[in-house]
Amino acid sequence: RPILDMSYSRHFLDFQGSSIPSSMKKLVVTKLSQNFREAVTLRQDSPVPLPGGGDLLVRNRFVGINASDINYSAGRYDTSVKPPFDVGFEGVGDVVALGLSASADYTVGQAVAYVKAGSFAEYTVVPAKHAVALPSVKPEFLTLMVSGATAYISLKELGELSEGKKVLVTAAAGGTGQFAVQLAKKAKCHVIGTCSSDEKGGFLKSIGCDHTINYKTENVESVLRKDYPEGVDVVYESVGGKMFDLALNSLATKGRLIVIGFITGYQNPTGLSPIKAELLPAKLLKKSASIRGFFLNHYLSEYKMALEDLLKMYERGDLVCEVDFGDMSPEGKFTGLESVFRAVDYMYMGKNIGKIVVELPHSVNSKL
Repeated sequence: RPILDMSYSRHFLDFQGSSIPSSMKKLVVTKLSQNFREAVTLRQDSPVPLPGGGDLLVRNRFVGINASDINYSAGRYDTSVKPPFDVGFEGVGDVVALGLSASADYTVGQAVAYVKAGSFAEYTVVPAKHAVALPSVKPEFLTLMVSGATAYISLKELGELSEGKKVLVTAAAGGTGQFAVQLAKKAKCHVIGTCSSDEKGGFLKSIGCDHTINYKTENVESVLRKDYPEGVDVVYESVGGKMFDLALNSLATKGRLIVIGFITGYQNPTGLSPIKAELLPAKLLKKSASIRGFFLNHYLSEYKMALEDLLKMYERGDLVCEVDFGDMSPEGKFTGLESVFRAVDYMYMGKNIGKIVVELPHSVNSKL
């Protein structure tokens, strides 16, 4: 008679006895399009995936919205991948089941965060080695996974920040801009932030921004020319199009422009807003300036260290992790996977202050 190893099966028990359902809701890209609503379908009865030996099954409690969700649904990151495929990059939740080797480091009921495609689902299988153990399930931790890490690593590796440098952050009140502002301040730089409302300007001042520019009511170029005639040393640029041109023209001698995105172009079929690039070589030469691109996936060797440092800063109270649940949006708070569509729209309307997060509530039978 074969001996059954029952220790393995108990790892598939849900926390405190609330059962793992056999099916779940998740968002799936069913057609490639930069129009998120057109590209993505909410599936109501997808099977809940089972974790392998080294995996965790995470019940997602909070998922993060990123500007690049649209690039992913348009198939811009990997042209070989064909629909259907899962969408969403990051989540925070509880471990509800795990494989045997994963149980060496994790337990059922533990709070974790992760970065992995497929977070827009009620449950996601995450390799244990890619999970980050957390003291509790809090949406603030989610702000650090992609947005905080992008600001931290790009400024450290490419920004060459030092005391007294002038740093311009575009879309400064957004999910990643909020961290660029704070980290540049920690490096004792003078920080200028562009934003689209006085309310956002107030938030930026509250996190230490020295000079805010409301681009809806002020001419950014003339403000920079007047107040910073020598130019700015570093630009943390995520807007693209006209803002890129303006930032480029505002660079100081030996200035550095870090491209972390170009959100103005993501909803275009081509993904790019036109820039005046014809004079680029001359402009860079004239100032000994440089443009550096930053894509987080190319810096994963730095990721763990960056995240540990950011988590410590947050836990010490040295870092503001602003979360926007869409409470001020017309239909109210972003709750449930259905609201991911609204949350993406909200981001592209430029309404958010901080990181946009969607809460996934759980059914009544859950004891969590």
